[in-house]
Amino acid sequence: MDDVRITADPVDEGRCKFTVNRDLYPSGVRRFGSAEDAQGSPLAEHLFRVAGVTELIVSGSTVTVVKSDAAPWQVVGKAVGAGIRSALAAGGAPVAAKAGLTDAGDDDALYARVAEIFERRVNPMVAGHGGRVDLIDVQDSTVLLRLAGGCQGCGMADVTLRQGIEQVLRQAIPEVRGIVDVTDHASGDNPYFASAKK
Repeated sequence: MDDVRITADPVDEGRCKFTVNRDLYPSGVRRFGSAEDAQGSPLAEHLFRVAGVTELIVSGSTVTVVKSDAAPWQVVGKAVGAGIRSALAAGGAPVAAKAGLTDAGDDDALYARVAEIFERRVNPMVAGHGGRVDLIDVQDSTVLLRLAGGCQGCGMADVTLRQGIEQVLRQAIPEVRGIVDVTDHASGDNPYFASAKK
């Protein structure tokens, strides 16, 4: 599995998004909240063996790993990468389909629908400004997102969130209760519009 390439994009101390150069779960989104949930999905089984891992969200070629311990992602990421490579080396589907994922109120189902809207409508909308919007999670029908690129630190970020992204989501998916921006705007280094000086 020498040709497996993995990039890590830490969201914060407890959450990191790993992108692999091959599909992990092309048919939507799978969320694993425990090692018991992981049974039958080799990728999740391997990753729950990593110390401190408490949750996984797998979609397409990405897996978001949530951890509870204080170990830095530089350390945990090596174990996660090894787990991903081991699962892929085993052959077969790394993630099994989840049975009965049809409840529209279910956060996993909502995550899949929001991810599709981000891919088809939201990211093409902000790409013109050099921006990107990452879906972090859906909790109790509330969307957690992070702005990146030209959107991170942009003086118009709140307008983009409330009049753009939130409106698109509410029209397409009425079940969405709201959005929460978890972006560290102070660390943005190339905003499309500079914030006003006070």
